[in-house]
Amino acid sequence: MADRLELDVTYAARRPWAPRPVQFRTWAEAALRGRSRSSVLSVRVVGAARSRSLNARYRRKDKPTNVLSFGGAGWSPDGVNHLGELVICAPVVAHEAVSQGKSREAHWAHMTVHGVLHLLGFDHEHRAGALEMEAMELQILDRLGFSNPYA
Repeated sequence: MADRLELDVTYAARRPWAPRPVQFRTWAEAALRGRSRSSVLSVRVVGAARSRSLNARYRRKDKPTNVLSFGGAGWSPDGVNHLGELVICAPVVAHEAVSQGKSREAHWAHMTVHGVLHLLGFDHEHRAGALEMEAMELQILDRLGFSNPYA
């Protein structure tokens, strides 16, 4: 796990359900394991309206989405990696969990891990990158005790 993760979690929405900060910490540290000595990460839990406005502004998609990743300043001279911010939409994650037959906790964990991997520079825009990122997600989620989210 990361030697030290400075985590800031804020809630603009908590319905229908949102994890506690300690859960976000566990999932983010699992994604950072072996990658970063000290990191700073912000997680914002938002409602559908805020997710939609951010998704429209930054991705030109006029709909709410499960998770958005905004990169941070990167490495500072003191050796801290300022990863950035995850914006996770509580209603979208809840709807996806139900429609995909997953537990809410498993889907929140997946979205957190997925977002942290984006902040570390991984993406799924091309097949090779998608396969690499998916394999990493599966390993991390397995270590956390969650089953394959893609099955």
